[in-house]
Amino acid sequence: MHLRRPDPDYAGSKRAQRNFWLAVRLTAGFIAVMWSVFLFDWIAGLDLARFGLRPREGVGLLGLATTPLLHAHLAHIASNTVPLFIGGVAMLFLYPNSALKALPVMYLGSAALAWVIGRSSLHIGASGLVYAILAFVFVSGILKRDLRSVGVSLMIWFLYGSMLWGALPVNASSSWELHASGMMIGVILAFVFRDDDRPPVKRYDWEWDEEFGEELEDRHERRPGDPWP
Repeated sequence: MHLRRPDPDYAGSKRAQRNFWLAVRLTAGFIAVMWSVFLFDWIAGLDLARFGLRPREGVGLLGLATTPLLHAHLAHIASNTVPLFIGGVAMLFLYPNSALKALPVMYLGSAALAWVIGRSSLHIGASGLVYAILAFVFVSGILKRDLRSVGVSLMIWFLYGSMLWGALPVNASSSWELHASGMMIGVILAFVFRDDDRPPVKRYDWEWDEEFGEELEDRHERRPGDPWP
């Protein structure tokens, strides 16, 4: 498999750095909201988990909006926090245009599919969203085949490849339906947006001269070494 090398002038540009820190802030902001809901519920004793997803029940449709924000206990929300941060930053940084369209579908879609296929029980937690994001980032790297995206895909697999078992009905105490739904949504969206967010590829002077010849100066094309904004 031939891997394309992203233009280092782009990858190391100030614009890329700004995009990275924006991805960090946005992901941290969502996680802060998630933790705020958990801590408020824990302190006030409101038992907000009752507003989670209940498959094939009309009242359970409220869970489409609330499920990723509700967690049963400290270990539950803690287990979702780190993979959500890593996956969220990777997705927003590497695939910002796709993320704007894909994340709302992941947020609602993972819960919606679980509402259809899930057991008649209460389903809560951000794990459906986590599985969707990690699956999207992993598959997108394979499809786009540039060094940066593939490197992140390998990192995701190394860190969280074992989570694949969580999408199988082997543990009745966890919502494998949310996990499986999120994973399916993430894979599908990776294929849908496979042509978006491809980084500029490293090209050498002789490649530019061969392809464009004397038209290069007239068209004001960017050449290797020219700074990115």
